[in-house]
Amino acid sequence: MNGRVNRTDKLNGEFQKEIYDIISRKLKNPFITEMFSILRVDTSKDLSHAKVYVSVFSGSPEKKQATFDAIKGDAKKIRYELSKVIRARTVPELTFILDDSMEYSDKMNKLFLKIEKGEK
Repeated sequence: MNGRVNRTDKLNGEFQKEIYDIISRKLKNPFITEMFSILRVDTSKDLSHAKVYVSVFSGSPEKKQATFDAIKGDAKKIRYELSKVIRARTVPELTFILDDSMEYSDKMNKLFLKIEKGEK
């Protein structure tokens, strides 16, 4: 069991790196206008599905959503490009999930700083 977890962890890290590279360098989608990050990838044990957690950094909620929708819409292209660079029998089906945890963390840090300084 330990070998399986280790292999999945390695694949998740490799998927994370390669998916970011594919989106930022190989896709030519004009709707991906905002800065983004692939926070993590969780692959199922049978390697048939992978959840890809994406954070999009933008001051505009509309641009943020448009960028995420463009990434999500390119899932099949990303999977195809991934199959060219990953050495695995099968490449999992990709499900993109918008992750706002970094924004939430930033917001909380700013609130804590205000409290620490005695501001309202």
